[in-house]
Amino acid sequence: MTSQSPMGAIPVPGAVAWTGTTGGLQIITADQRLSQTRCVKGVIFGKSGIGKTSLLWTLPPEITLFLDLEAGDLAIQGCPVDSLRPRTWDECRDIACFIGGPNPALRPNQPYSQAHFAHVCRHYGDPAALGKYAILFIDSITVAGRLCFQWCSGQPEAFSEKSGKPDLRGAYGLHGREMIAWLTQLQHTRARHVWFVGILNETTDDFNRKLFVPQIDGSKTGLELPGIVDEVITMAEVTTPQGQPLRALVCHTVNPWNFPAKDRSGRLAMVEPPHLGRLMAKIASAAGPVPTHA
Repeated sequence: MTSQSPMGAIPVPGAVAWTGTTGGLQIITADQRLSQTRCVKGVIFGKSGIGKTSLLWTLPPEITLFLDLEAGDLAIQGCPVDSLRPRTWDECRDIACFIGGPNPALRPNQPYSQAHFAHVCRHYGDPAALGKYAILFIDSITVAGRLCFQWCSGQPEAFSEKSGKPDLRGAYGLHGREMIAWLTQLQHTRARHVWFVGILNETTDDFNRKLFVPQIDGSKTGLELPGIVDEVITMAEVTTPQGQPLRALVCHTVNPWNFPAKDRSGRLAMVEPPHLGRLMAKIASAAGPVPTHA
């Protein structure tokens, strides 16, 4: 069962339908799978000041939870959206576990395990308190990476076993694993739309070609993130055929600016208006079979 948001376009997840079973194996029928609400998991990159945080204005506030890591909400002053403001990596992990629930594949001593979930429930209370939030807007993954690296730098793996001196390779290795685990935990939150926001840096290679790289500590997270989420969007200033500049969301991998982008839904144009609510509604629209060619 699903319901519609007050905007009438963004799907709001409801109760999950019971699946049929064959012995102890649960089978989700095609009808059940197709009737379930498709929750979008995506990341929005863009240079500082382009208006990424302001996309919150385009989402229905009554079902949106703002994870404010940057403490930079001046752009949405007056926007009636609820928020959480974690200040440490431990808080980031606890919130991800609280929102996403336990991962049954993990051992009790690992983050996001059943034991971790029980711990955060004792601290935060009943997860049903977050039931009204269908959209999680995380600003930003850049700051999350900084908090993560600060935490990793103080762990035993960040020091040499022989000399006891700091070992950057160990710190960055732990950082990569921690960030991927955190992103995967949130990506597996089936009942919510999740949007990460991150800063995009512009650099040049040895051949003076322009490159765009996500601003995240370490290389592992930036390399693996596009494979974790469904949508990779770059918010940028582009030029119309008439020569007029405008802000837009670039959604296709192949684009004339070489911005990082990916549309797993196949429903988006290469350039979309900077309105996240309409973008999500378009992704959730009815789909047809993939065309075949002789």
